[in-house]
Amino acid sequence: MKLKVYTVDGSSFAEKDFSSFPQLEGNKGVALLKQAIIAYQANKRQGTSKTKNYGEVAGSGKKILRQKGSGGSRHGAKRAPQLYKGGVVFGPRPRDWSKTITVGARKLALQRALQDLAAEGGLSVIERFEVAEPKTKLFNSVLERITPNGKVLIVDAAWADNTVLAARNIERVSITDSGTVNALDLVRYQQVLISEQGLEQVLARANA
Repeated sequence: MKLKVYTVDGSSFAEKDFSSFPQLEGNKGVALLKQAIIAYQANKRQGTSKTKNYGEVAGSGKKILRQKGSGGSRHGAKRAPQLYKGGVVFGPRPRDWSKTITVGARKLALQRALQDLAAEGGLSVIERFEVAEPKTKLFNSVLERITPNGKVLIVDAAWADNTVLAARNIERVSITDSGTVNALDLVRYQQVLISEQGLEQVLARANA
């Protein structure tokens, strides 16, 4: 597949053929991509939400009012769920939300995400990320030439300190590296700007 590869300053580009870019036929990998996204999102859940039930809240089990003659409702212990500071019925409990996904499934999902992103014109390639000084203005000027609007994910194989310091203050920019980027990252962003070296590493992971 041919992609536009921008110069370091983003002022011009040349088309380059990436022979190892995935070319999946039809809807191959679409359903698997959905399953992978669900798994990635589920694995981010901590599962630590918890409420106290009747047996865990503080308070005596003594009947708070006599059964008859009070003029009000009949109540048992003050730990009952209908009372203030009572126990919670069927509330959340700690649980493990994690889902497993095979290595082959992760690779196919990554291939599908890459192909769909490129087909929609959301994948841009730059020779490398390079700024002379750690100044946001320098990095933003390059970014505006390539992806002037919207949120963008920038990916590189290895980040230089100057580049990270220059990019991290831009609100619409998120930073990750090509060794950890996954299908969920590519689906969440309509625009991805990746270095040439970073793309080669991602393709190597997807085709391994």
